Amino acid sequence: MTLWTMILKMSEGFGKTCAIFFLTLLFSLPLGMVVAFLRRSKNKLISNAMRFFIAVLRGTPLMLQLLAVTYGPYYITKSLDFISISVARNKLIPVVIAFSINYAAYFAEIYRGGIESMPVGQYEAAEVLGYTKMQTFFKIILPQVVKRILPSVTNEVITLVKDTSMAFTVSYQEMFTIGKQIANSQTSFLPFVVAGVFYFVFNAVVDFGMGKAEKALDYYQ
Repeated sequence: MTLWTMILKMSEGFGKTCAIFFLTLLFSLPLGMVVAFLRRSKNKLISNAMRFFIAVLRGTPLMLQLLAVTYGPYYITKSLDFISISVARNKLIPVVIAFSINYAAYFAEIYRGGIESMPVGQYEAAEVLGYTKMQTFFKIILPQVVKRILPSVTNEVITLVKDTSMAFTVSYQEMFTIGKQIANSQTSFLPFVVAGVFYFVFNAVVDFGMGKAEKALDYYQ
C-alpha cells in the first residue's frame, strides 16, 4: 500500500474523528454548566449526587465508560434487542454519549472554579444596581468567568482531540482504528506516524482557534 493510499483511507476515518470531537463539545459544554450549577446547589442531596457523578467519571477510565455505555444496555436488559441492533448499526451514538458525560464532569469543575473565583463584591454591586440574579450572572459574571477559564478549557479541548482515538475500544471506524487496521495488515508502523501527523495538525488548528478566542477577550482584563 502506497503512502498516498494510506492517507486517503485514514482521511475517511478523520471525518468520523471530527464528528466525535464536535458533537462531544456541543453536548458536554452546556451539560458541564448544568452539572456545575447543581454541584453548587444549597440542597445537600443534589450537591452530593453531582459530586459523586463527577468523582465516578473522573475516577474511572474513559475506555471503561465507552464499554459501559456501548455494551452495558445489552448485558443489563437483554430483552431490549433493539438497543443492541441500534448500537451495532451506529456506534457513534454511544461513543458521543460516553465522551460527552465524561468531559461534562471535567468542564463542570472548571466552570465551578471560575464562578467561585469571582469576588462577592461584584454580586453585591449588581444587587445594589437592581440586577436580578439571572442578569448578574449572564451580563457580569459569565463574561469574566469565560475569560478566566479559557486556558483550562483549551487544555481539555486539546486532550479531547487525542482522546477521540479511544473510540477504537468499541471498534468505531474513526481515524486511529483505521490506522491500526492498516498497520496490522501491512506490518508497518507508518500508519501510526500518519495518524500522529493528523492529530498534531488538528491540535494545531484547535490551539490557534482557542488562542484567537483568548485574544478576542483581552478587553476583560
